[in-house]
Amino acid sequence: MADKKVFEGKEEFLTLARLALGERAQDVPLYLGKIARKYREAAPEVAAEIGTLLKNVSGRSSALRRETATPLPVDNDSRLHLIRMEKPEPGMTAPVFPPAVSRDIGTLIKERQQVELLSDADLEPTRSALFVGPPGVGKTMTARWIASQLGLPLFILDLSAVMSSFLGRTGNNVRAVLDYAKRQRCVLLLDELDAIAKRRDDATEIGELKRLVTVLLQEIDEWPADGLLLAATNHPELLDPAVWRRFDSVINFPSPNRDDVKRAIVEYLGKQSGVSDEWIGILSMLLHASNFSDIRKRVTGIRRAATMNNVDITKEIEGYLQRAVESMPHVEVISLAKRLYAVEGMSQRRAAELTGVSRDTLRKSDSKDSKDLGQEASNG
Repeated sequence: MADKKVFEGKEEFLTLARLALGERAQDVPLYLGKIARKYREAAPEVAAEIGTLLKNVSGRSSALRRETATPLPVDNDSRLHLIRMEKPEPGMTAPVFPPAVSRDIGTLIKERQQVELLSDADLEPTRSALFVGPPGVGKTMTARWIASQLGLPLFILDLSAVMSSFLGRTGNNVRAVLDYAKRQRCVLLLDELDAIAKRRDDATEIGELKRLVTVLLQEIDEWPADGLLLAATNHPELLDPAVWRRFDSVINFPSPNRDDVKRAIVEYLGKQSGVSDEWIGILSMLLHASNFSDIRKRVTGIRRAATMNNVDITKEIEGYLQRAVESMPHVEVISLAKRLYAVEGMSQRRAAELTGVSRDTLRKSDSKDSKDLGQEASNG
């Protein structure tokens, strides 16, 4: 009987040995969890003991946690770190996402939080995702958010260090980064992927960079299920076509629309700002063409100035408005002045002072609007 039981567990034992000896120690807890669930009824004491061990392993003092304390890989020539590590930020505020992006990011996080449920169905979570969009729409911030929600360190590939002055070593640098990240429980972000994953049919690129793309493709294919590989690009047209097929998920980050801009302003102002909806509307008009990064910087700057000058935040918004109208088209300034005049307690004189639009122009504009409304009513 004993021999039979040993034989029945032979494959499981060998699988554990392969994982541990093949520098895949990070996969051992996942596989042990699968074994515990399998033997929950047949051997409840063993399953419970494995469960206890796994809980202890998840603590800060565990050997697996200490793996992230191993030295970061460096370039052999410059001795610069090839990646930088950011610890998860507890309580991090969620970035402002358009609805479609929010749904896709939520799915990525939920899969990682329910990995046991997927494992029971012989499924794996998404291993890799490509973020596509113009600068400033929140791709890097999203990677930080995902890492914070999963309680994992974020490793960011430093392309300026990886692109070695000795071009033949670039491939080795990239492989060193990816091999290192594979041995950690982490989120890895390959920022500005287009800098190294260029089209292999680009006649301007030399052979080394083309070989580098091949290295990347192989590494993405072999990425372990317990790690999450993210990549971001501002220039998707530069990517080699084969790169797209390697990622499990592609998430497009569009430039913010008017509703996104308003939601971002509300988020960055904070719940206790006391700024009225009317003034939020004014800020939305001023920042309608901005990306999320610029909106955050601008709103944070206004809040910082209001705090240092000990004034109501609307005063600082007024100051920013006066500076912003100097570079705005005249027709937009008139629209802004009319919107400003509609703010409760705002006089026509004050609206004219803030925007530089004469009171006579405002009166004529109001008169024209009233005439147009009357014409529409009579036509209706």
